[in-house]
Amino acid sequence: MTALTLSTSSAAALRADAVVVGVAKGAKGPVVAVGAEAVDKAFGGKLAAVLETLGATGADGEVTKLPAASGLKAPVVLAVGLGEVPAKGDGYDAETLRRAAGVAARALSGSKKGAFALPVEDAAGAAAVAEGALLGAYTYDKTNGNAKDAKSKDKNGGKGGKKDNGPLAEVALVGGKPRDKAYKAATERATALVAEINRARDLINTPSNLLTPAAFAAEAVAAAKEHGLKTEVLDEKALTKGGYGGILGVGQGSDAPPRLVRIAYTHPKAEKTLALVGKGITYDSGGISLKPAGHNETMKCDMSGAAAVFATVVAAAKLGLRVNLTGWLALAENMPSGSATRPGDVLSMYGGKTVEVLNTDAEGRLVLADAITRAGEEKPDAIVDVATLTGAMVLALGNRTFGIMTNDEAFRGTLHEIAEEAGEQSWPMPLPSHLRKGIDSPVADLANMGERMGGGLVAGIFLKEFVADGITWGHLDIAGPAFNESGPFGYTPKGGTGAAVRTLVRLAERAADGGLG
Repeated sequence: MTALTLSTSSAAALRADAVVVGVAKGAKGPVVAVGAEAVDKAFGGKLAAVLETLGATGADGEVTKLPAASGLKAPVVLAVGLGEVPAKGDGYDAETLRRAAGVAARALSGSKKGAFALPVEDAAGAAAVAEGALLGAYTYDKTNGNAKDAKSKDKNGGKGGKKDNGPLAEVALVGGKPRDKAYKAATERATALVAEINRARDLINTPSNLLTPAAFAAEAVAAAKEHGLKTEVLDEKALTKGGYGGILGVGQGSDAPPRLVRIAYTHPKAEKTLALVGKGITYDSGGISLKPAGHNETMKCDMSGAAAVFATVVAAAKLGLRVNLTGWLALAENMPSGSATRPGDVLSMYGGKTVEVLNTDAEGRLVLADAITRAGEEKPDAIVDVATLTGAMVLALGNRTFGIMTNDEAFRGTLHEIAEEAGEQSWPMPLPSHLRKGIDSPVADLANMGERMGGGLVAGIFLKEFVADGITWGHLDIAGPAFNESGPFGYTPKGGTGAAVRTLVRLAERAADGGLG
């Protein structure tokens, strides 16, 4: 991963491939942001005018490169847009700084070092710039993982015969105050958090033939050994013995058998226990209810929820949070074959409820139901499941916002607030009681499909049926933001994004601080 250093040097004196400054959109033209004073001085106080001549406006995400003026050690100045100038007395919010730093890091791909002289006014600002820059510098490279490289290398080190620039190697945070405890703690947290977000991104981007349920489970076991976590892996024999009909029913059509992984972090002084449940469909063909052409190509991402849960548990361990955190990874590959579950089949779920499978492409809720029931047996203070669950949620909220559903109105508000704090876009969604009747079945306790309209809410209502009485529960449907099929933006790359990791880590921190009630 890209290295992060805190620098006390002036932006003008720091040796780097480029110095990054912020420029905002003012009423009369671009305005150079705080933090770039030394760079502006090297331009004789005319940096804003030079940028305007080059067409810069300060708009959010805009990038302008120009040769450095005499007196700067870096040969290039990279000005990144911050959007509108904040109101008098206000600074730039954390998400603005994250996005700007991410854009700059992507623009400096292949460089050895970037000096980031963005408007950092406190430790929180430093953390935001660090997060954004490290997230923005991400590139997927399987040579850094345990699986085989997904791209062959040519003799020049490039991939597939093309030059591989690689990520920005080092981010030097100007004004970072390395001896200040608050700055040091904030940036160390950012580094640990981003490392785990990138772990999730790597897993999501890994082709399904390399990341089977068994391979995913092996990744969790290896990480657990490294970070002192406890794991338990239920293979197909243990799942059969335990009666996990949902996970088995989804996975029985594949040659790659399913797994249920329990990965746990505990703290001796913890007062709260959280259970996180992740949908881990390592490839989703739709099963017998086969997806149409054009909807299969990115289905390696259907394990994004499990990746987020896995990464969050490891992050909690790295950060030493005073909370007990258990992750449940419900892993299966949904494939059509002679042994696959058929529409109309009835599955006996873990815990005894029966489900009529009306659509085998509504498989995520089946594996989650087993895992939620199992997680509830340990009586956690709250259960949160995370899943790329429904296309209906994408239709409702778009590609950048995840939906939040809960059995507790106050908890729904808390999750939304936490996501906002973490810099992730979310929206509270209802669980209307009238939709429950739609999942009644004449041959089972319930069906895995209901009314078409409000399908994302129906999925949440289905999952609620498997939450034990008295346990607070939340459901994050990350189908939209989990996998970015368009071009990169801000600190978000194309492909796996690591959606929900920041929110889940912040939830764990809130629980550690006693903030969940």
